[in-house]
Parts: sequence; structure tokens; C-alpha cells
Amino acid sequence: MNVTPITIAGKTFIGISVALPKTNLLAVASETGYIMCGALDVALLNEKLSARKIIAGRATGVRTMEQLLTAPLESVTLEAERLGISVGMKGSDALLLMHG
Repeated sequence: MNVTPITIAGKTFIGISVALPKTNLLAVASETGYIMCGALDVALLNEKLSARKIIAGRATGVRTMEQLLTAPLESVTLEAERLGISVGMKGSDALLLMHG
């Protein structure tokens, strides 16, 4: 597991990568939300965990932290949408909206 600070437009986020057999889990978090690789189950967050009001976005097909930051989000939670985060938005842009 690797935890690394990531700076975007002067704001700091926490990058987390976990090397697993045949895959890597990638996530970048702010104090209020996060973006993650395709392992994130947005439907679960929206449906079964909706009371938690999780702010998150998912990018698929990413293998590196840089790809996670530049890839368009494939899906986002309802709470993320309320912040103005939308499908197709770059991960880094979504994180800046999460930072406030």
C-alpha cells in the first residue's frame, strides 16, 4: 500500500494505491469525498448507503494515479452531483469541487 500527498491547484489531497494480484486499487481523497478506480460501486453508495451521503466518483480503465486524475468520471454519487460534479468531468476537477 502506498499513501502519497497529491497537489492540485495548490490544494493537497491524499493518493492511495494498493497493489493486489492482477490489479491495483487507486483512490484520491479530500476531506469530504474521493475519486476511485473502477472497483468503486457507485450504485451501492447511492442505493444501500444513501444515508451516509458519500461524495464520490468512479473512473474506469485507469492503471496509474495520473490516469485517475485525468480520466473522465464514468459515474458519480448523487451527493457528488449536488456539488456540481458530473459524469465526464476529469477526476482532478471533481476533487477541486470536493475540496471546497
